[in-house]
Amino acid sequence: MAEVVLTADRTLMSNYHNNEFLGFGTCAPPNFIPEWLYSYLFFPPLKTRNGRPWTAPYGLRKTEAQLLKEGFKVETVSPNHLRSYLNDAKVLGVYTMDPFGLGPASSTLASIFKKEPYLAKHFQALLKSQTVKKAKQNGLKVIVGGPGAWQFRYREKAVKDLGIDCVIEGEAENVIGKFFRAAIGGEEIPSHYEVGVDEAPSLEEIPDIVQPSINGLIEIGRGCCRGCQFCNVTLRPLRWYPIEKIDRELSVNLDSGKVTSACLHAEDVMLYGSKNTTPNEEKLVQLHELVTKRCQSISWSHCSLAAVASKPKLISKLSELILQNQAWWGAEVGIETGSPEIAKKIMPAKAHPFKAEDWHDVVCNGMGLMHDSKLVPACTLILGLPEEQESDIIKTMELVDDLKEMRSLIVPLFFVPLGKLKSEDWFTDTKLNELHKQLLIQCAEHDFYWVDNLLDWTFSGKWYQRIMKEFYKGFAAIAKSKVRQIE
Repeated sequence: MAEVVLTADRTLMSNYHNNEFLGFGTCAPPNFIPEWLYSYLFFPPLKTRNGRPWTAPYGLRKTEAQLLKEGFKVETVSPNHLRSYLNDAKVLGVYTMDPFGLGPASSTLASIFKKEPYLAKHFQALLKSQTVKKAKQNGLKVIVGGPGAWQFRYREKAVKDLGIDCVIEGEAENVIGKFFRAAIGGEEIPSHYEVGVDEAPSLEEIPDIVQPSINGLIEIGRGCCRGCQFCNVTLRPLRWYPIEKIDRELSVNLDSGKVTSACLHAEDVMLYGSKNTTPNEEKLVQLHELVTKRCQSISWSHCSLAAVASKPKLISKLSELILQNQAWWGAEVGIETGSPEIAKKIMPAKAHPFKAEDWHDVVCNGMGLMHDSKLVPACTLILGLPEEQESDIIKTMELVDDLKEMRSLIVPLFFVPLGKLKSEDWFTDTKLNELHKQLLIQCAEHDFYWVDNLLDWTFSGKWYQRIMKEFYKGFAAIAKSKVRQIE
């Protein structure tokens, strides 16, 4: 049996009906929809064989690959099938995205609904389960990592309460082996370890995944060159995977017979292969020719409005390639503010190659090109940014009004102190003023206007289209009414 078992909580072990962006539903708290039905709508369980999921979160697959590379005996297991695998295991590795619901989306929804989000609830339930507790009594060590590891700095007591022996924060390829080896050997390990920039892996040190990832998600690069002060990713070095590495990981997914699509992951897919904020047309086209030839569908994790706006002909070319096989594709996009003054202060390079003073026009031009190209953005706004004035909120409201005819979702999020702004205060619902509330309602109205169109596209051709569409529409309507009830 394996000495190392890897898992993630119930909300992460899902393919979200083959739509990665439905995963945002895990950020919501329990609500008017019965939990069994809500979980089916937003995070249905993955299929398994002998407790092993057919696919798993990409970050977990990277950890699996690194440990296998270093000679460990490893099994990746569904959280519902841990019991038989933990009998002989020495270490349980747990991947987490948002363990306490402190991320921007989940903390915002928690404030509105006044309850703990599903992703936090399921993470903590996993570690408090009798299966894990019994294994801990028999000597099991628990190591936690993933994008949500930073939250343990705000919940230090939870490390002990949840029986966690070590939290690893950051890109762990160069350190994870020594911590797992020490844990297996009964040696002392730190309760929290933050990976330094000098310890970040080079491209050659990042292993290829060896088992398929959920919805075919694969990295095409790490880091970001835009330097937004509210973001952790900009603190990491920028590295782009060579096309050969991407192709190998595509093969792992597609050859499994369990995956037919690809979600390209980077902080800005439009900058693939570039050395600055100007898109590299040749490499982007080469990448998309490869992926669209091999996959039935494609999506992007993130892209920037400035990069899209700077290359209208390029986005048209990419759209032509992608829409050969599908009706639309999606990406997460950061608008963050409609105020040029705020943009200049905390995210001046987000507008490059344009000026931060022109941020309003950059957003409108980029969104217009996306609309025409059938690229559907899930856009974020940040409420309560440091030094935000009422005039800044008004400018954001004016921008949202100018975007009403552009197909999109616009999601307002409360400011969370990350990156270079981690010493700033959190923004909570108690700090909402009347303009903030109007902006929340304005975004809800925008999203509700477009939800029919997006649901039609999402479930087009599926036998359950009508039923599923009505459920999601009902949830959107109640969510909008909750926003209106904010006092």
